[in-house]
Amino acid sequence: MNFPLYIAKRYLRSKSSNNAINIITLIATLGVIVSAIALFIVLSVFSGLKDFSLSFIRTADPDLKITTAEGKSFYFDQDLEKKLMGDKIKAYTRVIEERVFLSYGEKSHIASIKGVDSNYLNVNRLDTAVYFGNWVNYDAKYTVVVGSAISSSLSIGTYDFLDYLKIYVPKPGKGYITNPKTAFNQVAAQTIGIYRLTDDIDKKFVYSNLVLAQDLLNYEENQVSAVEIKVAEGFDSREVQHELKQSLGSDYKIRTRQQLNSVFYKMLNTENLVSYLVFTLILVIALFNVIGAIVMMIIDKRENLKTLFHLGATVREIRRVFVLQGFLLTLFGLSVGLFLAIPFVLLQKKYGFIMITQSLAYPVEFRLTNVLVVVLTIVVLGYLASKIASARISRKLVAD
Repeated sequence: MNFPLYIAKRYLRSKSSNNAINIITLIATLGVIVSAIALFIVLSVFSGLKDFSLSFIRTADPDLKITTAEGKSFYFDQDLEKKLMGDKIKAYTRVIEERVFLSYGEKSHIASIKGVDSNYLNVNRLDTAVYFGNWVNYDAKYTVVVGSAISSSLSIGTYDFLDYLKIYVPKPGKGYITNPKTAFNQVAAQTIGIYRLTDDIDKKFVYSNLVLAQDLLNYEENQVSAVEIKVAEGFDSREVQHELKQSLGSDYKIRTRQQLNSVFYKMLNTENLVSYLVFTLILVIALFNVIGAIVMMIIDKRENLKTLFHLGATVREIRRVFVLQGFLLTLFGLSVGLFLAIPFVLLQKKYGFIMITQSLAYPVEFRLTNVLVVVLTIVVLGYLASKIASARISRKLVAD
């Protein structure tokens, strides 16, 4: 029989003759329970918010994006097309991107035009973000879809036959501009749809068909700014990226979705880490109650400890009794906390009874990694708290 573990269980289950110690132990247990609940729910909420935020990025950005290493455009020739026909690539689309100046009525706005071909929706389902009007019409050349922020800035609606959205882009070339009126290429387009994703995307992009963007920039038929790729299911984007880098060479730059939005990903990870550290600090404070409860128990059981020592128990074994007692107390609080927190997260995910707005529930995500993080954090800190408290036991304490 494990002697320290047996005694620790007895001390943990039995009530002390001193009611104050029972109250302190109860408070310590409740502190661990509440800390476990709070830490797990916060991690689950941030996992949900991360997935919720990344869902917009997944809608707007591809798995992989190919651009030229130098310059703004390249030619999409047959050789390049053949290298994109493998089983690991589900779909690809040609796009043209360029900064433009928008004018509607007396208002103006600086944005980027993004010309897309008819295969674009097989890579990015941006049509799901259109909340008013329609997606790009590939048969009607002079039509565009704008973001909600651009629509608000220009006070522009859809299917306005009385006025058109004017799109300007500087003509390529070098030297000074002698005549501003001839320094820009210009097209007049009709807005047929308005989309809403994130503030940054909504105020940045105007989507058009590829032909309009090519005419605006004086591009040739097979001249593009980028090729966006959707990786086939079951294949890793980084693996496909590595293979394309080897086949295409150094003339092209290939980036994953995460690399395209590296700042956004870093921001999410930093927020998650800071939240974890803050609630871990709260847990550390709660574990001071565990230290106090064990120290009070040591003082209360001093005569019993002397008896154990004289019966042959070593100081190390007596210390281990209280290390195990504190560890078991922490483990009990952790178990109860997770027992309450996990159903709460699962119910919130399914039913969404806590709302951010009238139509949007707080996003949460149940992940086993979050369970593991909570368990490891509380177990390690609980063990350290028990070790600190048990250090109060010395030979002088139990021998005198």
